[in-house]
Amino acid sequence: MPIAGVDEAGRGPLAGPVVAAAVVLDPARPIAGLRDSKLLKAAEREDLAVQIRHEALAFALGRAEVEEIDTLNILRASLLAMCRAVLALPMAPTGVWVDGPMRPELPCASVTVVGGDRLVPAISAASILAKVARDAEMVGLDDRYPGYGLARHKGYATQAHHAALLLLGPSPIHRRSFAPVSAALQLSLAYSAGIASSKESSKNNLNISG
Repeated sequence: MPIAGVDEAGRGPLAGPVVAAAVVLDPARPIAGLRDSKLLKAAEREDLAVQIRHEALAFALGRAEVEEIDTLNILRASLLAMCRAVLALPMAPTGVWVDGPMRPELPCASVTVVGGDRLVPAISAASILAKVARDAEMVGLDDRYPGYGLARHKGYATQAHHAALLLLGPSPIHRRSFAPVSAALQLSLAYSAGIASSKESSKNNLNISG
């Protein structure tokens, strides 16, 4: 009876997708050191992710894009990513442990576990795979959208990220439904409108002088 654990990474950041993972562990091949991904160093997460991918009976990733986050809201998008991860598993689980107080709509039984990433090994494994996958993607996005420091903070709302938003304005991967991004966008639009108005005023003054 395969039971999957599912968890997500990336609910809090101002930029990038939310990524979920579903994992079915092999009871005959336990993995030492599994716990909440946030309590692990990056190197520890990456080492454990390799073990999980080799030792688990099945695993899969799911995601919700920035546009879906802005349309649905981050909670619904997170549940959607979890659902997609479970449905992508190469074997159909008979049940799913879900981290947190809310569960996605699934074609099988599911149980929510608050703090499950610390309590249930399969959820811990899912949290690790989701975090490692999302972090790697944000490092890649840092090359496409330089200046925001995405490789360092992975899109989270650090002081440096706020400063970059105000300086550069939001990129296409910033979540416009999040208040700091919306505020930076409004400021950027107001600044652009001010520049355009100033140019038009200067043009009119030149025409009058001529």
